[in-house]
Amino acid sequence: MDFNQLVNQENGEKLRIIQEQVPGKQITMAHVIASPDPVVYRKLGLDPGVDYQRAAIGILTMCPSEVSVIAGDLAIKTANIELGFIDRFSGTLIITGRIAEVESAIQAILKYTKENLGFTVCGITRT
Repeated sequence: MDFNQLVNQENGEKLRIIQEQVPGKQITMAHVIASPDPVVYRKLGLDPGVDYQRAAIGILTMCPSEVSVIAGDLAIKTANIELGFIDRFSGTLIITGRIAEVESAIQAILKYTKENLGFTVCGITRT
């Protein structure tokens, strides 16, 4: 049904409905991949040649997407991690490092966005 062709039953006039999509302030995924296989690094465009014996990949998605830049900055200031990927258009952040460091960075991001920016945040998941 085309919303622009709806008819108002009371007076027979066309009813115009304008739809807007308003993004929320939220982190929808915060996941740690512990000891990933080198093929995962390669598929993400990361370098598996570095010593990743006790390494992890952290993946976050957030909205509005621009906050991924703030999250990346927080991550490198909080823990000894490497930025793998930041996409300010999709809201994706990928970080790498030791498991404890990646988890620490993600916890700092979740805490800051919740307490300082008023975000709704998810819990951290891990595989």
